[in-house]
Amino acid sequence: MTDDCIFCKIGRREIEGDIVDHDDIVFVLRDINPQAPVHLLVVPYEHLGSLTEIDEGNAGLMGRMVLMANRAARLEGVAKSGYRLTINCGKEGAQSVGHLHMHVLGGRQLSGQLG
Repeated sequence: MTDDCIFCKIGRREIEGDIVDHDDIVFVLRDINPQAPVHLLVVPYEHLGSLTEIDEGNAGLMGRMVLMANRAARLEGVAKSGYRLTINCGKEGAQSVGHLHMHVLGGRQLSGQLG
């Protein structure tokens, strides 16, 4: 965790976030600027700047993030109807916070377009 990262601060409970689920590795919170009726973020407590920092030593984290995303989709009632998991990576990949996180989007018919 870093001192100035908003997700690290939420994870440490220094600032408020609408956390809907968590375990000892990741937490799930509602996005403050939702792009769909269900828009959650799956965030590891460990500060990793982006997807590019995943390597052999922490590859299991991705599996944990997917498991928590699936669990959150069930809790939010979109598991059966369908949902999208997205990870933005870097500036040109539309990553707006420099901390690895996964978006869970659902609750309506999503377009088939990327971006």
